[in-house]
Amino acid sequence: MSVKLVLRNKEYEVKAGMALLDALKKCDIVPESVIATRNGELITEDELLIDGETIKLIAVISGG
Repeated sequence: MSVKLVLRNKEYEVKAGMALLDALKKCDIVPESVIATRNGELITEDELLIDGETIKLIAVISGG
């Protein structure tokens, strides 16, 4: 029972059933630095991850 998080060309594997926020922290990804999508749809940090799915993480670039 696992979920793949994909950021750039790097894959992280986490347990299914955890919240996205917890999964990001477990992988040492700063939650504010990424936008998460599931099947092209934006998902929030409190979404529970479903076994077998792949979550694409898009790096947010900020600056001024």
